[in-house]
Amino acid sequence: MDKNVKLYVVVPCYNEEEVLHETSKQMLELFAQMQSEELISSASRIVFVDDGSKDKTWSIINSLTKEHTEIAGIKLARNAGHQNALFAGLMTVKEDCDCAISIDADLQDDIHVIPDMVKHYIEGYDVVYGVRNKRDTDTFFKRTTAVGFYKLMQLMGVNIVFNHADYRLMSKKALDGLSQFHERNMFLRGMVPLVGYRSTSVYYDRNERFAGESKYPLKKMLSFAFDGITSFSISPIRMISAFGAIVCVIAVIMAVYALVQKIIGHTNAGWASLMMSIWFIGGVQLLSVGLIGEYIGKLYKEVKRRPRYIIEAYVNEREADE
Repeated sequence: MDKNVKLYVVVPCYNEEEVLHETSKQMLELFAQMQSEELISSASRIVFVDDGSKDKTWSIINSLTKEHTEIAGIKLARNAGHQNALFAGLMTVKEDCDCAISIDADLQDDIHVIPDMVKHYIEGYDVVYGVRNKRDTDTFFKRTTAVGFYKLMQLMGVNIVFNHADYRLMSKKALDGLSQFHERNMFLRGMVPLVGYRSTSVYYDRNERFAGESKYPLKKMLSFAFDGITSFSISPIRMISAFGAIVCVIAVIMAVYALVQKIIGHTNAGWASLMMSIWFIGGVQLLSVGLIGEYIGKLYKEVKRRPRYIIEAYVNEREADE
């Protein structure tokens, strides 16, 4: 593997006007250091992807492309969501780079392990995962739910890297493999391991967000987790079937028990137990129908084959000079 790697760093952005200047500053300093060490080539780029932001994110990205030839910008026509924005950036740059690194704009992921990622690429790894050492900066609730999510995904047979988000390096070969996944329900943490190829991990401590607010409040986090589970596992459907079988067995046992009690004359008024049973079974049925509906909804989205994203503009150093 040759040195002087042509590296592209893809940074999805949604309302990140408060952090963009600092993020670009730190990334440019890191690029200068890696170029001086002849680790990456001068053709390497930092690509900010504006995911339909409502603030000044795009105007800042546009101005940065004019000030620095190392920076490029992609503007999506509308908000497509974090996963789609990230995928859009990766698919746009894959023909121009040797490898690409995806990272969020908030500087929580330690950019100083990027040289280690590139070194692993030079050693022959096609995928390098950025994995958190610990979750001390998270609240107790977020830490507990995050660990529970990863364990649940693994329990359901999903090949997912523990404590890894979307901070990773992928070679051009791995990006070509990822491009063959055509589903609209994007969950890259589960998709990338399915690509295969040789992989390894680098470990880092996660920082506090530099500025602004998290774009993943509890509601979005739960929705993202549920999408991940239902996109990569049919275990919930099988669990419903198993639970239904168990309830049927219990129902038969209770029917036999009720018949025996009737014969021996020990029957009593059981309004409370009857109502509890009705409400319980009714709740299970509604939950089951809702879960099945979630899978049907995903099929509905897939068969329509609507585009995951639409790129409105791609600004690089050549366009900025015109």
